[in-house]
Amino acid sequence: MKKVFFFTLVGMASLQLKAQNIDKIITREYTDRLIKTLSADEMQGRATFTPGIDKAATFIESEFKKIGLQPLTGEKTFRQTFNKYQVANQSTSVKLDGQEIAPENLMVTGATTENITLDKSNATVVKLDPEKPFVAQFRAMLNAEKSQIVLVDSKFADLFNRYRDHFSKPATVDEEDIKKTTSAVQVFILGKDAATDFSATFKNKVTKMPLFNVAGVIPGKSKAKEIVVFSGHYDHLGFLKPVDGDSIANGADDDASGTTAMIALAKYYKAQKNNERTLIFVAFTAEEIGGFGAKYFSEKLNPDDVVAMFNIEMIGKDSKFGKNTAFITGYERSDFGKILQKNLAGTEFTFHPDPYPEQNLFYRSDNATLAALGVPAHTISTDKIDIDKLYHSVKDEYSSLDVENILSTIKAIAKSAVTIVNGTDTPTRIPKLKK
Repeated sequence: MKKVFFFTLVGMASLQLKAQNIDKIITREYTDRLIKTLSADEMQGRATFTPGIDKAATFIESEFKKIGLQPLTGEKTFRQTFNKYQVANQSTSVKLDGQEIAPENLMVTGATTENITLDKSNATVVKLDPEKPFVAQFRAMLNAEKSQIVLVDSKFADLFNRYRDHFSKPATVDEEDIKKTTSAVQVFILGKDAATDFSATFKNKVTKMPLFNVAGVIPGKSKAKEIVVFSGHYDHLGFLKPVDGDSIANGADDDASGTTAMIALAKYYKAQKNNERTLIFVAFTAEEIGGFGAKYFSEKLNPDDVVAMFNIEMIGKDSKFGKNTAFITGYERSDFGKILQKNLAGTEFTFHPDPYPEQNLFYRSDNATLAALGVPAHTISTDKIDIDKLYHSVKDEYSSLDVENILSTIKAIAKSAVTIVNGTDTPTRIPKLKK
């Protein structure tokens, strides 16, 4: 009995030591500094393709260097740089039966090269059915493999204008898109019922735009070929319509909170020195404009080598389940969540399935690309997305955050991931998304 009691005391002391260790490494002061810096006005909302996001990347790089991370294999720095191309319309002329169409009645999609000319030789005229829903027909046109002049009934004016506002903005495309000799251009025209003749010319300015994820590595030991990813996106929206004189969308919760968690976890696991698997810590760019950073990052990995992905997004406030809780998107798709909860036995913290399935959050964040390839890639969040009035607003600032919630969530992730990090647990794979 004495011997058992002795080892019980030793075990309890070990647990206490670990708890003290994490409290010393992931401190309120440390996380405060990270999130205050990332969400400061000086970052100008961290919009993609702006000086603000470059400042944020530089800051994250400096933190990775302090922690002692290594760049990704094949990279000389912590920046994983790639290029997109921005296509901005310079001039447009569309005529039906010799009559010039007013700009407010035009919407163009798929025009991704510098100069485009459409006529009867390379395009056809179609008309949307005014008795059928607009959105379904519109999507079908977007997926068409040939160029078309699409006539839209005036009854669809409200939806037409809403979509036109979106598609009038410069498009972000890949290099292969701008090099196409032919492309499927859809020219939507409001208020015309028929046309026997047409012509359309477009001139676009194409600008090469560099983007960069910021990624660091802690090489694994006995299972170095197996990878565990910790991530958060560091971009946000930049400037929005002013509210009370404030136009900066600081993105404190979305997603300076998740990026802060990712950096703090890197610091913690580097100090532990017990990761049998290779750990990658990555701040993704361009999540807000299409998830381009996560997509590029995923393309550079063999998904079969990735054991799990902890994507962290918006942990700045209590979840709907209360204090010391968070939810996991796609909880039912693997046993990732069950492993995490098992490792939190004896603590106050609990993970829950995503309470907002109608929001389709599993495929709306940076875990989506790897999840579609079968990786147990999940997003951890606490946001009440259905009632969050600060979401994508200028009021998403540090002052709106519950920093203790951020701290408790980071520590819970650190503790719950331990058996995945040390190689004793391997989450089940997610069924690959069918194309």
